[in-house]
Amino acid sequence: MKKLICFFTLLISFSPYAQDSTAVKSQVAKAIEELRDFISIPNDALNADDIDDNILWLKRKFGERGFNTAVLETENLPLFFAALPMEDTKPTMLLYMHFDGQAVDPSKWDQPNPYETVLKAPDGDNFKTISFEGLKEDINYNWRLFGRSISDDKGPIIMFLNAIDLLKKDSKEIPFNIKVILDGEEEKSSKPLPKAVKQYRELLQADFLVIADGPQHPSENPTVIYGCRGITTLTLTTYGPIKPQHSGHYGNYAPNPGFQLAQLLATMKDANGKVIIPGYYDGISLDNSIIEVLKSVPDSDEEIAKKLQFKSAEKVGSFYQEALQYPSLNIRGLGSGWIGQKRRTIVPESATAELDLRLVPETDGNRLKQLVKSHITKQGYHVLDHIPSKKERLSYEKIVTVEEGNVMDAFRTDLENPYGKFLSNTLKDSFGKDVVQIRITGGTVPIAPFINELKIPAFIIPMVNPDNNQHSPNENLKIGQLAYGIRALYGILSSKMD
Repeated sequence: MKKLICFFTLLISFSPYAQDSTAVKSQVAKAIEELRDFISIPNDALNADDIDDNILWLKRKFGERGFNTAVLETENLPLFFAALPMEDTKPTMLLYMHFDGQAVDPSKWDQPNPYETVLKAPDGDNFKTISFEGLKEDINYNWRLFGRSISDDKGPIIMFLNAIDLLKKDSKEIPFNIKVILDGEEEKSSKPLPKAVKQYRELLQADFLVIADGPQHPSENPTVIYGCRGITTLTLTTYGPIKPQHSGHYGNYAPNPGFQLAQLLATMKDANGKVIIPGYYDGISLDNSIIEVLKSVPDSDEEIAKKLQFKSAEKVGSFYQEALQYPSLNIRGLGSGWIGQKRRTIVPESATAELDLRLVPETDGNRLKQLVKSHITKQGYHVLDHIPSKKERLSYEKIVTVEEGNVMDAFRTDLENPYGKFLSNTLKDSFGKDVVQIRITGGTVPIAPFINELKIPAFIIPMVNPDNNQHSPNENLKIGQLAYGIRALYGILSSKMD
């Protein structure tokens, strides 16, 4: 028992927060109030007025911390930029986050207003609403805050601001120049970002980039992510009769676009989920050292299957992390005619599939889209980029309209990069836990423009709980994650590189 006590005493003595756990909790209380204020400003990425209102709030809050701020105009909505006074002798860290959010349907939320933060406590498998008055007596790190963008990505912005506050209270010197770029269109693909990064290249120049976005690994260990997949999209539409027809009169006679589309999609993958379009996985090679890194991530394929409630995973990779190293071909939406209570006995006039293609650094999005289109042509389809005319409908047996989306590139930083090692070592020292190092994550953040233009390494330091319901109703943030984020950023911003 004495040895155990000594061990914990030793562990605490090396923690930068040991002498100040009360101060961290006090800072969390202030962060909660600031976060509630921030969440109360609607931030729908589709509403320009919302973005302007959030920028006004950010200018005030960053200005109070001594940052110089600027609004960077783009071809669409502006970016927000902030920086502490620069010193030539220090390396420069660029921090990326976003303040826009997904649209909300209040009827799907378990609270009247998704922009009014609600405090809830665990109650079996659910949560019960409690009063914020309870925080005056104690802050329970298992309680949760519910509201739109509270985890994705306003929470991490508040963590950063409050880490700055705590550093100032402790009179800690920041051994980096700090630049912050906040995106107002991340939830609608950050289309203006590539041109904006090129335009403001000198202002944004840094030695490395840190992205504070996304969920921490389910193990709750500190996490560093070295890359993320990119994305592009395709919309496929097949055609039957010019208008829906009675299935009794024209079934067995008028071509059914739903069956055509189903048969076409079925030619793209085998029964194990692997894409069988020639060349789709070209350029990807995973040697034993990479496999070892992938297996070091403490995932459980059995637990993932249990959580998602399926018996067997697809066989693109032999385990979860390996599967993420390959580009995907996903049906994200499928529709034809009417279903459910609106179902009708008709032959539909068209059928549509929405596809997304997740990219890895070895794969070019435009090339993969071309491979898919070529494959469709080989199946006997005439490919169009528009709705077919009467002449076209009468000239070709099978027609498909293909609408292409923009390409957002993947990125991946070398696992041996010195800035990555610094971040990993700092998080390990701060929390006394092994750091989960993820080679590439499945989701997409718009970071490739920074890497391509600024030629700097990039790392994702996720701050929020994995079960945060981002993009969905009842988005939430565990209060303990606020403390985690403040502590993580405090450690990073107060530690010198070797």
